[in-house]
Amino acid sequence: MRKSTTLLAAGAAAALASAMAGASGASAADSSARAIPVQLLSFNDYHGHLEATDRPLASDPAATPAGGVEYLSAKLTQLRAKVGDKNSLTVAAGDTIGGSTFLSGMFHDEPSVESLNTLGLDVTSVGNHEFDEGTAELLRMQNGGCHPVDGCYFPSEPYAGAKYPYLAANVVKKSDNKLLLPGTTIRYVGGVPVGFIGLTLKGTPSLVDPAGVASVRFTDEIQTVNQQAGALNRKGVKAIVVLIHQGGQQDPTTSNYDGCVGFNGPIADMAPKFSALVDVVVSGHTHQPYVCTQSDPQGRPRLVTSAASYGQMVTETYFTINSVSKDVNRNSFVSHNVIVDRANTPDPAETAVIGKWQSLAGPIAGKVVGTVAQDVTGDSSGNRGIETPMGDLIADAILWGTQSGNTQLAFMNIGGVRASFLTNQISNGEQPGEITYTEAYNVAPFGNLLVSLDMTGQQIKDTLEQQYVAGRPGGRDALGLGVSEGFSYTWDATQPQGSRVVPGTMALNGVPMDMAATYRVGTINFLANGGDSFTGFMAGTNLLGGKEDLANLVDYLGTHPGITPPPDRVAGL
Repeated sequence: MRKSTTLLAAGAAAALASAMAGASGASAADSSARAIPVQLLSFNDYHGHLEATDRPLASDPAATPAGGVEYLSAKLTQLRAKVGDKNSLTVAAGDTIGGSTFLSGMFHDEPSVESLNTLGLDVTSVGNHEFDEGTAELLRMQNGGCHPVDGCYFPSEPYAGAKYPYLAANVVKKSDNKLLLPGTTIRYVGGVPVGFIGLTLKGTPSLVDPAGVASVRFTDEIQTVNQQAGALNRKGVKAIVVLIHQGGQQDPTTSNYDGCVGFNGPIADMAPKFSALVDVVVSGHTHQPYVCTQSDPQGRPRLVTSAASYGQMVTETYFTINSVSKDVNRNSFVSHNVIVDRANTPDPAETAVIGKWQSLAGPIAGKVVGTVAQDVTGDSSGNRGIETPMGDLIADAILWGTQSGNTQLAFMNIGGVRASFLTNQISNGEQPGEITYTEAYNVAPFGNLLVSLDMTGQQIKDTLEQQYVAGRPGGRDALGLGVSEGFSYTWDATQPQGSRVVPGTMALNGVPMDMAATYRVGTINFLANGGDSFTGFMAGTNLLGGKEDLANLVDYLGTHPGITPPPDRVAGL
């Protein structure tokens, strides 16, 4: 893998040298034409991961320690040095904020924006998580101003907003049919315009609290891109890049983060339908790495890329633009994914940003949010293929937090429960049995959103059967679901796959469930989208978003003191 990456890097250097040579001399066809070299550095799904605490990327067989904004900024500086800042553009494809780590999420992602300002982000699209706190908060993120509830975290230094634009070409205000934020922006390299179209997936409303986006509508991605590409072209912009928060994935058995093996998913189907005016598509949302070449509607090659997530990877792309036609030479594409290793000296400016917010975070980290009377165990570090007390506890919290959606039962994947509640665990000097905000965060660090949806009894059974899937990607055939109070069933592991839920044993509050009846189910958006191969949830209808899972857990703990382990609700699993 390292050898492959080195070869690609050498190819990038060769392409850059060729482009530079073209830029300094006249072309044979037109003595006035120059090949202007462009370096495009892109990433996606940053999610406020400022601190260098993430595990190595699953797609990296070398398990290189990666990430942390101090190292991301240093890597970007190192890469830009190949061409100089004037020929380099740094862009992102959404979810720069929202679903963030403790340090950023606690301060409504002001730390994330400050860190991106510091590393020199030029432009980003919005993603679904940009809307986690609603459209008004997104506008504050862009324009600045202190939080309407928390106020100014640093009174002498009010939040100034993002220096880079958030693009939202498919987010339209219902009040006047105008865009909530700009849909495009133009940057100049060598005097030639490069246009950017930014948008999120049309399905964003199903992934966030509907109340927060009630004032806007989300339009079709393909139609939006094609309209905006035409508008840019009419302005004389011929080099066009799409930044879209929608993605795909490679074959899950591959570990080639520079590859395009078995490329599939929404963006794999969508991008070939984008106007031939679009030269590059930078994608995100799925947290997967890939560097793909697809054909546009005219049969010309076009890049479709993604750089995993959390600032652990950057896609380094080179191409040239003809100074006369102002269009991209598609044959000049060289692109590969670069792991943000921690070999470089961390950027001291980003170190200062982290230190500034850590000084404020200390008292919040130690805030007591609940109490535990007995150890509640069974998180993802143990057996993920069984029902556990922690899994059931989080399912109870989800059921409690989705009552506005009229839920009757709830599910949580054991793999998503990342820590246990232990009476003698002391994280911030608290008393035994007290649960701090940090400890709650450690249980639910992913920034998932609660959702509720309609499922029939049969669809619920089909989903439960997916707790065992032979050959499941990731090597875990068995992945259990925590279930909420009042729901029960029997599991028989001796039966064939797909027939392990014992017929007639599914019950809700002691009443046998009707396979044809419809029930209201609560869960998290990760599962609702088919995560961990639980595709059965995707059959649900009438999807309604809810609050962020950590905020819900904190609220639940505050109203349920003296947590104890829930009793088993599944016989045989």
